[in-house]
This record gives sequence, C-alpha cells and structure tokens, in this order.
Amino acid sequence: MSDHHYEEDKPASGFSCNHGEAWDKLARNDSRRVPAFLLEDNSRYLGSEPLSPARYTSAEFFQLELERMWPRVWQFAARVEELPDPGDTVLYENAGRSWILVRQEDGSVRAFHNVCLHRGRKLRTSNGHVQELRCPYHAFTWKLDGSIHQVPCRWDFAHVKDEDLQLPEAQVEQWAGYIFIKDAEGGPSLAEYLGVLPEHFERWNHERRYTSQWAAKVVKANWKAVAEAFMEAFHVIATHPQIMPFTGDANSKYSLFGDHVNLAITPFGDTSPHLADKELTQQEVIDAFLKYNGRVVPQGESITVEQGRTARETMGEFNRARFAQLSGQNLDHASDAELQDAITYNVFPNFSPWGGFSPTVVYRWRPWPDQDHTLMEVRILDYVPEGQIAPRAAAMQMLSEDENWASALGVLGSILDQDMGNLPHVQTGMKASKNGKLHLANYQESRIRHFHQTLDKYLEMPE
Repeated sequence: MSDHHYEEDKPASGFSCNHGEAWDKLARNDSRRVPAFLLEDNSRYLGSEPLSPARYTSAEFFQLELERMWPRVWQFAARVEELPDPGDTVLYENAGRSWILVRQEDGSVRAFHNVCLHRGRKLRTSNGHVQELRCPYHAFTWKLDGSIHQVPCRWDFAHVKDEDLQLPEAQVEQWAGYIFIKDAEGGPSLAEYLGVLPEHFERWNHERRYTSQWAAKVVKANWKAVAEAFMEAFHVIATHPQIMPFTGDANSKYSLFGDHVNLAITPFGDTSPHLADKELTQQEVIDAFLKYNGRVVPQGESITVEQGRTARETMGEFNRARFAQLSGQNLDHASDAELQDAITYNVFPNFSPWGGFSPTVVYRWRPWPDQDHTLMEVRILDYVPEGQIAPRAAAMQMLSEDENWASALGVLGSILDQDMGNLPHVQTGMKASKNGKLHLANYQESRIRHFHQTLDKYLEMPE
C-alpha cells in the first residue's frame, strides 16, 4: 500500500478504495510474471484544489496554450508507415501551425513549415508523393531537403539570397515507429521527454506494428476535456454500464512519471466492484467480455471457462496463442494482464498509446480550430508478421457529424460513441457553471490533475 496521503479518502460506495492494490493482486496471481515496472507504486498526492472551467472555455486561456505550450512540446505527427518511401509527404497541422513531413533520400524525415516564402500560400494541402515541393500559386519550388530549387523570374528577386529561401524546420525525432516534431529550438530531447516510455514499451515492439485502421471526428468540446475522458475509468459506471461485468473500473491502477507521462491500467476479465452483489459466474464474465470488447476478441467468438479457472486466465490463454500466430512471435512470456487489460499511457499533451501485446489503440487530440472543438483520432496498430515489411498505413477516415464511431471501428467504436455523447454537454455545462469549480477525485482522477500541473509549468514560461 502506498504511503502517499489521500485526504478525505473514505469509501462511500460499499467497497474499499485501494489505490491500485486490487490490480496488483490480480497481477501477483497472473499465470505469467507481470513486468516489474507495472507493479511499482508511482502514485502521489497532487493536492485537492478544484480546477476552473475557464481552462476549457476561455479564448484567452486557449491563446496562452498556443503561444507558450504547443511550440515547446514534442508532438506525435506521424507513423513511419505513412511515408515509407523517399518523396512521401505527410501534412500535420495543429494549434495554428502547418508542417510537411518529408521522407528524404537517406531515409530520414524532415518537417518543414508548410508556407511558401514568397506570398505565404500553403505549399501542400494533403499527403502524397512528390519529387519537389512546388507552390501552386506562383510555382516557387523547393527540393525535398527544403533548399530553394526554382524562383520564377529570378531576375526580379535579386534582393533575396538562396539562403533566405531555405524552408524553416521543426525538430524531428523518432521512437518505436512514431515520428515526433517540436517547433521551438532547444529543450529536452525526445528520449528525455518520453522518460520511462521507451523502457516500458521495449517488450511490446511498437516498431513492429502498423496502422491498420484510423478514424477521426470533430468533437464539440475542448481538446483537454476530450483527452481527459480517456484518463480515468471512473466514468464506466454511468457511461459504459454494459462492460461492468468484465471491467474492474474501480480496481484500476494509476501511475505518474515525471512531468510528461502517466498511466492507467484497467483490468478486464475482472468484474466491477460496483457489481459486488451480482455474484457473476466466470462464464458470465467472459461471455460479456466476448460481446462488448471489440479490441482483443474476434466478433462471434465462443470461449468456455473450464472448471476451476478464471475468465481472466482463460482470456489470457486464448489471446496468448492468437497473438503469437498473428505476430509470428513466441508469446509464452506474455502475462494475462498484457494480453487483455487497458494499459493506457498518456504523453503530454495529446498522445496516448496503449501498452501490452493486444492490437494497439492510439489516441491523438488536436484543437480544431478553437477552444470549443477537437479533432479526435483513433488508430489501431496491428502486428507486422515476423519477416514481412509493414504495409502502408491505412488512410484516416474522417467521420462526418452524422456518422458514428461504430461505423468505422465496430464494437470499439460503439464504446467511443458513448464517450463522445458526454463531451458536448461537458463543454456547454462548463460554460454555464455558476460556482466556477471542477472537483477532481484525488486518486482516480490523479492523471487529470497531473496533466494540468504540467500544462501550468509551460504556461508560466515566458513567451
């Protein structure tokens, strides 16, 4: 048990608060050894002060984020399988800025500001393959390395040197198949910024995954409010009651690492403590799992829990064999937890990759374009079988306002539709708040408070 102090932390729902102990108990009873880093206690008390709704609704606060935070952070901009060949480009836009990521002849990736240095038109408005970067307005043309190649009527620009026309760049670094950019010079390297993430993900091989599905939709809520809907399992009891038979929502474990990384582990194959009086059989638990979990179980699958075994152990055994076949790897070492639990990391400010050996879920959130709207993206990363080359990434499917997530992502999408149903009302509700206070749980919503304390550190920096 952590010796961190959580004030006013007395159970009010008939079961004891555990601060991760319930998940740790499941992990200790796992059929395989769970990685030691998941068993560590990295919780801490961050205070109990309420947040102000203005952090989500104020145009002035949003402007501060644009000026002082976004240029200084590492942002997940693309996956390597989106631009595998020299000349491939990816357009990444966020927080009022636009960049073109370009695969170079030597295999590296550079990120140029997507602005013509003549009259300011965007050089590109979509992804694609190019031999050069040519402005559609007046045909100013740049080589793939950002150096100027052609200036029409060069005689009329005798006052402009070639070096003045080098396209400005952002910093670019890569980790595990993810390409990150940072606009401002200096600051921490990507490895320093990611902290424990590379160590934790080493066993899960995200560099051997590829984007097999990718959907996005504009949500009528602030980007932080949307991100925070995926930082805690506290909402399951009201938002996703159908998954409670196999989801240990209040048994989740929350961890905080440095300023930029935090983690929630929500156990599956473990009935919610809120259903303690239901006395579900292990077969009922796994049947609910098969019906409502669209991430780790094929639709229509039937699995029998043998006498004396748990749903969790049975699900782990099934997925251990299934994912080994999909990946071409021996996964005998993979724990039941890593084969089914929601091991959800968050990297400040807007990137959330899931850990474990299951098909990987990756979230990204971008303000779109103001404080009241967010582009929510969900990717599924599948295994690249051993010895094969990763397929090119699936294109992003942009959902219209009338299209639901389930149409693109199936059962997983139906869960997202429930989440998204809350968010517009969260935004309008915060705007209507009379007392101007948002009260957070000390433990279950500690990742949200951690996120805001990191944000404040950036906002307190000078311009």
